[in-house]
Amino acid sequence: MTDNRLSFKEMCARFDVTPRTLRYYEYIELLAPEKEGRARFYGPREVARMKLILRGRRFGFSLEEIRQWLLIYGKKGERPQLEAWLQLADRQLEALEKQRAELESSIADLRALRETAVEELARLETP
Repeated sequence: MTDNRLSFKEMCARFDVTPRTLRYYEYIELLAPEKEGRARFYGPREVARMKLILRGRRFGFSLEEIRQWLLIYGKKGERPQLEAWLQLADRQLEALEKQRAELESSIADLRALRETAVEELARLETP
């Protein structure tokens, strides 16, 4: 075993994911570890892919979107992959901005309702 590979257990610990998650990512072909018997080993390529997968999930991309995006590099190269990334990013930024606006509206409504409740409580406490 070379020094730059991680075992299955080390990969789970490094990225704070469950064994089930790691096996699922392999099953849906997001990751392709080296196999030696039943043991799996993850080299620099798989570590880099895992970083991209987790970052993509954090940004709200589906696993299928991430899988398709990762496939582009192997089939078409870096430029098409970057172009696809820009399209995905633009779409996701728009969705996140919409979510933020909805969240800000909900927060404002909840604050107003809370303030009304505080005023009502104060009114009820006044003899």
